[in-house]
Amino acid sequence: MARLYHVPLSPYCRKVRLSLAEKKIEVELVEEKYWEGAADFLRRNPAGKVPVLKIDGLMLSESAAICEYIEETKPTPALMPKKPAERAEVRRLVNWFDDKFHHEVTSKLLYERVNKKIMSKGYPDSTNVKAGAKAIKFHLDYMAWLLDQRRWLAGDAMTLADFAAAAHLSALDYISDVDWNRSDIVKDWYAKIKSRPAFRGILADQVPGFPPPAHYADLDF
Repeated sequence: MARLYHVPLSPYCRKVRLSLAEKKIEVELVEEKYWEGAADFLRRNPAGKVPVLKIDGLMLSESAAICEYIEETKPTPALMPKKPAERAEVRRLVNWFDDKFHHEVTSKLLYERVNKKIMSKGYPDSTNVKAGAKAIKFHLDYMAWLLDQRRWLAGDAMTLADFAAAAHLSALDYISDVDWNRSDIVKDWYAKIKSRPAFRGILADQVPGFPPPAHYADLDF
């Protein structure tokens, strides 16, 4: 069985978990306090980051590389389209959420509200929290614009782009930082994606000291 070293609310770990679950790859989840820099973990990934996936005799790190490996070794069901232009759009949007959205929103909200407490790094910076709360509105509006033209974020089929976005938004939804009333089309998209069997593990997460809101695991909000 594969083994994933992860942190429950990490969007990068969640993206990998969703990919594994969608392709029905059994995996053992091992929570890793990567910030403590344990020697055993640093031997698995000298960069000291999660996720790290042990699979097929390999130790893989970096969520993008892990998801590419999963897609290439188990291509069905596909999370990447066949046409080069469509694949480029998926990669663009995955990078949008893992880079731009993360920098402007996730790091300002989730990391300030949760990670600092868990890692004993002090209190949330109110300036960052306010900036994140403002920035997420722009990103939700951009998603609404995309979904007004497409069935899914990158096109007519669900792809890794949807999982990347859902990974970040689900982590933020766990701490009630997503205004689902801002866009019906985005809310409908999220309801559709979190109703997938692959999402069950994500919705079952419980982080000590941070109980999720009542709607978090409710498929109908």
